[in-house]
Formats: sequence, structure tokens, C-alpha cells
Amino acid sequence: MFNSLKKLFSGKPGQTGTPSSVPATQTAANSTQFLRREAVFDRNNRLSGHVFTLQESTPLADADAAPQRSLDETLLDTLNTSTDAWNTSLAFIPLSSASLDLPAVDRLKSSNIVLLVQLAADAEADIVCEAIDRLHERGLLIGVFRQPKNPAFARVIQLADFAAIDIGANEADTARDFSAAVRASAGERPKRLLACNVETLDDLRFCHQWHFDNFHGKFASTAPTTQTEGGDPHKALLLNIMRLVQGDAETAEVAAAMKQDPLLSFRILRYLNSPALGLSNRIDSLAQALVILGRQRLTRWLSVLLFSVRDPHFGDWLLVENALTRGRLMEVLGEQSMPGVAHDPLFLTGIFSCLGELLHRPLAETLNDMLLADDIRNALLERSGPYAPLLAVAEASEDFDLPRMKETALAAGVDPATVNRALLSATAWASEVTEYWE
Repeated sequence: MFNSLKKLFSGKPGQTGTPSSVPATQTAANSTQFLRREAVFDRNNRLSGHVFTLQESTPLADADAAPQRSLDETLLDTLNTSTDAWNTSLAFIPLSSASLDLPAVDRLKSSNIVLLVQLAADAEADIVCEAIDRLHERGLLIGVFRQPKNPAFARVIQLADFAAIDIGANEADTARDFSAAVRASAGERPKRLLACNVETLDDLRFCHQWHFDNFHGKFASTAPTTQTEGGDPHKALLLNIMRLVQGDAETAEVAAAMKQDPLLSFRILRYLNSPALGLSNRIDSLAQALVILGRQRLTRWLSVLLFSVRDPHFGDWLLVENALTRGRLMEVLGEQSMPGVAHDPLFLTGIFSCLGELLHRPLAETLNDMLLADDIRNALLERSGPYAPLLAVAEASEDFDLPRMKETALAAGVDPATVNRALLSATAWASEVTEYWE
């Protein structure tokens, strides 16, 4: 899953880039490349941002300057279509040092951006440092990959906000020495250590021991969640409330179910009143929520709260983000591909597709306890019906499976640029929602 990014970080041979004769804006408009988004975590197990790349991008160390600039500009143009994705978290964007003067860099918004710089073979320290100073003045952060053999590296690393190393491509002693050297050198700016391609939990523990601050890699996808089978009474109560809301229960009966857990009632009301929902009227009771939101939309927000986790770890955050992003991605795509159709069912289809993993029960068994429309149930259990094509797009995007992404997007009637914009929009929404859980 991480092969493309691993090649980029380690400079191993890869595919040929976009010809330099093709304008970047034209490349972005006509490209069949899909955006890939990979999680970055902090030392507190919290999802702190994402690394954004384009599928099939050329490894930096192997690309000639002109083709790589074109690829970098295509990535930047793609990201500039929806900059809300990093309103509440960091966007790590790998670029060649030869691309720092691109106009597309100047179009990036200045907050929460980390440009991860890979030094070109012919990089001149004076030119790169001048470019970094200019970007710092705009408020952008700079990360620099470990490249000790590059003549410009010793000077450029002094200006970095993040010092990055590919853990999977280096020996443990190298990573340890790099950490020690970065921490011993004060330089002009304090630096955070970024560990890329951390593949196992043992590697993660090693990086923690050697004072790394942020972590990227497939260790997170292999980490277990903290959920225990049948062990969360809050989720059981939420499911019961959802059944009541979706059924014919009276408002008083729903409110009585809420009173069984005052903390849960508080969390639901706090969430319903958060800026993430943008409601014009304050909601002070669940009965009021039923009137203002209606039962269908209240079901939507109760389903979101199902994925809130106390003291979450890596596996929890990935599960939460996958669920929220799937739901929102399907909803955004549906606005284009299914005009005139209610989009809340698309959202529920995406988020409920992760319920089996959340509750550690077979999905079919979980859905038997819920009142769902046939189109939602068919999409989830049989991969059939009108919602199934967009669910397939969401799952393929999450898995970074390029052939499947092309196939499913074509079947759903959406182009890669639309999928990329929807993914950025869904990322922003998921980040904003989870911000109000703490």
C-alpha cells in the first residue's frame, strides 16, 4: 500500500513522469491520476495530518527537473482545488527542491502546510535556502528529507521545521544517529522529527524511544483498535436510540432512552451544537433535536457518534476516519452523479460499511438490528443497487488501489478530478467533526 510513497522517500527507481512539454494545468485537467492520502500521527496517538501524493507519481530522485516540476505542479493544482482539507490538521506535501519556485506553491494557503523537500541532485544551497526563507515568510513549514551525500543538505537542514527520514530504508543505527544529530544541532529553527514508512509497531516503539515527533507508515493499519467485543455500553445505547429514532417510537420514549446515560446525552448535545454542523438554532434537548433536524438527519449524526472513541489509538483513528470519510465522500460524489437524490442515505451507506469492524460483529448481523432502507442494505450486503457504485469508489480510494479506482470511478460515472476534490472535501469534514469530540 505504501510502495509509491516509499519509492519517493527513498529514491528508488520508478515510473516515467509526465512529459515536460505538457502544461501542468492541462495535465491536472486531463489526468487519470488519483490523489492518495496517508495518515500521519503524533506521539499522543492522535491523527495529526496527512501526506498527499498523486498515484503513479515519479520518484523524485529519478526524475529530470522539468518532468518533476510538471508532476509537482499537477499535485499542487489538485490540492489547490479544495484547501479546507487542512483547516484543522497538517498537509504534508512532498516536492522536489527544484519545484519550490512554482507559481502553484504561491497559491497554497499558508496555514497547516508542510512542504517535504527532497533535494535535487544539482540543488544549490544558496538558491534552496533563499526559497525556504521566502516560504517561511508566507507562513509555510518546511520538512527536509535526510540526504547526507547531497552537497546542499548540511545547510538546508538547518532551516527545516521537520527533519524526515525513511525508517524502512535505513538501518536502526542510522535513524538513531539522525535523531541525535538533529536534536544536538540547534540551527536557526527548532525541528520536529518525522519518521516515514514506519512499517511495524516495533519500529514505532523504536522511533518513540529516539524522540521522533510524527509517524507515517502502515504500522497504523496493522494496529488493533481498543474496542472490545460487546464491551461498550455507550455504543449499545446509541444503537438502541437509533432504532427508536428510525422506528415509530414517540419522542418521549427516545428522550427516556437518552436519560439512561447523562454523559452520552451531554456528548450528543455538545456535538449537535458544534460549529461542524452549522445549525442556526441552539439545541438544548433531544426532543428539540428531533424537531429541528428531523429523524433522518438525527440518525445521521447518531451514526457519526458511534465512531467516537475514548483515548483512541492508531487503529481507532484509522477506523474513525475511514468511516467518516467514506460517508462524506459518497455524499459529495452523489451530488454530481445522482442529482435529485437524497444524499443522507449515501452518507449512511458509507459510514455503516465500517460498522462490523467497529462493533467486532459480522456486518450482516449488525444490520439485522437496524431499520435501514433496502437500497442501503443491498449496497452493504450484496454490493448491488444504486448506492453500490459510489461505495466501491470510496473503498478503492481508501485502499489506494489504482486499477480498481479507475474501474469503479468509470462505473460510477465520476472522473478522477471529481474524486480527488471529493476526497479533499471529505477529509476536511472528517477532521472538523472529530475536533469536537475531545
